[in-house]
Amino acid sequence: MSADYLLADWPAPGNIIAGTTYRDTQLASLGLQDYPCRLRQVHGTDVVVAREYDEAPSADAAVSDSADQPCVIQTADCLPVLFCARDGSRFGAAHAGWRGLAAGVLENAVGALGIPPQDLLVWFGPAISQPSFEVGDDVREAFVNRDRRAMSCFIPNDRGRWQADLYGLARQRLNTLDIGQIYGGGECTFSNQEHYVSYRREPGCGRLYTFVARRN
Repeated sequence: MSADYLLADWPAPGNIIAGTTYRDTQLASLGLQDYPCRLRQVHGTDVVVAREYDEAPSADAAVSDSADQPCVIQTADCLPVLFCARDGSRFGAAHAGWRGLAAGVLENAVGALGIPPQDLLVWFGPAISQPSFEVGDDVREAFVNRDRRAMSCFIPNDRGRWQADLYGLARQRLNTLDIGQIYGGGECTFSNQEHYVSYRREPGCGRLYTFVARRN
C-alpha cells in the first residue's frame, strides 16, 4: 500500500497506475499535477474524452486511450469508479454520486469506452458506506422507479428513512450491462477519518482524487 494513495486492487496491466489519494495528498506527489483534463463535476451523466480544454467541461466522467491524458475525478463521499480495458488500451473514470448514478453516468461511461463487457475491468474507490449513508424516499424512488431490484440496496432505519448502498447500486447497474469483473468497494469515507475526507462528516473538507493513467 502506498503512503500517498489507495492502490486500485484490480488485475489491470502493469503499465496502468490507478487509485485514490488519501486525505491531504497532492497529485504532485504522484506525478499527475499537470493532468490536462479537469472536469467541472455537476452530478450529471455527461462523458468527455480526456484532453486539454480551454475551459473545464461540465461532465462527470472522462475516457482516454493516451498515456498523456490521465482521467481524474474528485469526490468526498460520492462513489469514484474507474474503468480499464484488460489490455490497457482504453481507460476512464466516473463520478457517481447518487444523482448521476441514478441517471446513468456509469452506463454512459461504458458506452463511451466502447469495450466489450467481458474485456472491461472496473474498480470502486472509497465512498460512503451503507451504514453511514442515510437518504430519504426521493433517493430510493429515483433508483427503484428505474429498476425494482434496487430495493435490495435500501434498508429502513428507525428514523423513517433509508440506508443506501451506493456500492451495491453501482454493481447492479454494471451487472445489467453484463460487466462482471468489478473490484474494490470495501472502504468508507465517512468512518475512516484517518485516510479520507467526508462531506457528511465535515462539510468544509477538501476532496479525494481518484485517477487512472497509463505509463509509456
